[in-house]
Amino acid sequence: MKIYDAYKLAIQTGIDHDPRPRSEIDLVLSKAKKAYDALDDDKKELFDTESLWNPYYDCRFSWGEDIAKEKEAQRLMWGVDISTAEVLLADRLREKGEEIDAVVCHHPLGKSRNPFPKVMWMQTDIYHDCGVPINVAEGLMKPRMDEVLYNVGGDNFNRAADAARLLGIPMFNIHSAADNMVQEYLENKIKEAEPKRLQDVIDLLMTEPEYRYAAKLNDPPKIIIGDKESRCGGIIAKMTGGTSGPTGIYEELAKAGVGTIVGMHFPNSAVEACRKCHMNMIISGHMSSDSLGINLICDVWEKHGIEVFGTAGFSRFSRN
Repeated sequence: MKIYDAYKLAIQTGIDHDPRPRSEIDLVLSKAKKAYDALDDDKKELFDTESLWNPYYDCRFSWGEDIAKEKEAQRLMWGVDISTAEVLLADRLREKGEEIDAVVCHHPLGKSRNPFPKVMWMQTDIYHDCGVPINVAEGLMKPRMDEVLYNVGGDNFNRAADAARLLGIPMFNIHSAADNMVQEYLENKIKEAEPKRLQDVIDLLMTEPEYRYAAKLNDPPKIIIGDKESRCGGIIAKMTGGTSGPTGIYEELAKAGVGTIVGMHFPNSAVEACRKCHMNMIISGHMSSDSLGINLICDVWEKHGIEVFGTAGFSRFSRN
């Protein structure tokens, strides 16, 4: 399989496991096509044409598409946070004889950095599935998306991609597509196990190799609000949708019957909001939860003969 085909397979896998109805994904793609078709020819060359088939603005090929369409994907290096240092690491490993066909990034950079707040809109469907009226979820989400957009606007977003270009290493980014995988995986696991107490949720997470490995590094899943004997009530896993949602959503989730939220990480404002509405909170772990979603994508690749090794926060565990 060519590198670019592997990239497209990862996006399609994310689509297949997206928490939204397929009609919402098709709507995102159709809006992009309408926007493209409405442009004059001289402006079409500036359009992000990946958006015509890829609904995740935080998943993009930042450099080396031409190489990737010709070169076979045999061994890839994937990191949660890729910087120039990791690109240099890939080049150094190549010098030492390691085969690395491309560098894969998880957190958005390059072409995927500035537009990534757009994917936050998918959170509205997650909250709606929990019982929050869709108009309330959407009304709360838009200001939060604007806030994140302003915050990323000053980033030197293309540094690592520039390094990859100068060193001739293809680089692409898989964020929401992988996060969708851990979202669905944990939702199904929680639904099947029906944990009653917060400790039951911790024990459930600790059956997964990513969380056990993180625990060895002193980063186990943690109960932030509540204690191990606290009853869970309704449980929501929040693992996808770009970044943390609006603080106002927690009160709405509590009204809808959610008693416990499980997430990779939360800002202090979210912790305080949950505390005020007596919602239990469990932090599953950022690198461990990201690694779980990434590993599920890698398992798909592995079936096509593609090997992936981890760095920069990602630890590879195969479920094949």
